Amino acid sequence: MGPWSRVRVAKCQMLVTSLFVLLLGLAMATTAVLIYFGPHFAVIGHASSQRTRYEALHLWAFSTGITLAALLILGAVMSAAATVREAGGLMAGAFLCFALVFCALVQVAFWRCHNPTQVEDAVLDAYDQVYEQTVKSSSVIWRQELVAIQDMFQCCGKRPPLGLPEGSEADLCRGQEAARQDCLQGIRNVLRMHGDIASTLISLGLASMVYVMSLSAFLWFAIRSGKYTLSPRARGCQPQEPHFYRRCQEGPAPHHLSEADALRGRRGPSSRSGDPPLLRDTHPPTHRIPQGQPGWAGLG
Repeated sequence: MGPWSRVRVAKCQMLVTSLFVLLLGLAMATTAVLIYFGPHFAVIGHASSQRTRYEALHLWAFSTGITLAALLILGAVMSAAATVREAGGLMAGAFLCFALVFCALVQVAFWRCHNPTQVEDAVLDAYDQVYEQTVKSSSVIWRQELVAIQDMFQCCGKRPPLGLPEGSEADLCRGQEAARQDCLQGIRNVLRMHGDIASTLISLGLASMVYVMSLSAFLWFAIRSGKYTLSPRARGCQPQEPHFYRRCQEGPAPHHLSEADALRGRRGPSSRSGDPPLLRDTHPPTHRIPQGQPGWAGLG
């Protein structure tokens, strides 16, 4: 496979990869929105007090997801446009976006490996706060918050020894609610499902960033070198410059001589040097000089 063929294959791969990165960015943005505005997390955030660890993690997760999604979408659009238009500047900008996303995903993956239960602990702490306030006080507001959380996660209370004795939770879990699962286990199940989705997106993001950065670097060097073109032109031909640039390189356009100029050019070097051509009478004059003019004396 020749160099031009490799560039053409890399172009096709870049277009397909840009589409995949665009879809990945949209999926990451959707996940971030669901995490922030989803019913499970919204009910926990509404029940928890302000300036808690959960609120900080909740806002951080949303901001990180939206930022990464924006960089992915921007990089995908720029790489596709650079591939079609053969623009080295756009390709360099796309590579920068992909590099930033790769660095951010590496940090997120490192954080998840070293703190796998930090988000889970923050959500459970928020639930424990609402649970304790409901048990200790007779406030109707706290009870409504607790009931909303339990209905959303389809759970009820906490099983001993973490929770209260079974008879003490009779007012919290009534009827069919008593048969529900433990809220600690129910919240963990929901969080693990969202965590698996986030881990899958992170893994796909890291793999795709490595691949797309290598492609963008290769195409950038191909565009900058000028030896190979991405558009379907003749093999080995250089891309044509704009019309104005070609005129400046080639100099002024040649002047086409008219018929009169061609005739002057054949009359001798005096015409070519710029001097006026000499008039030659090829026919004798047809008029006569009147009598009495000096010319008669010369003729006589």
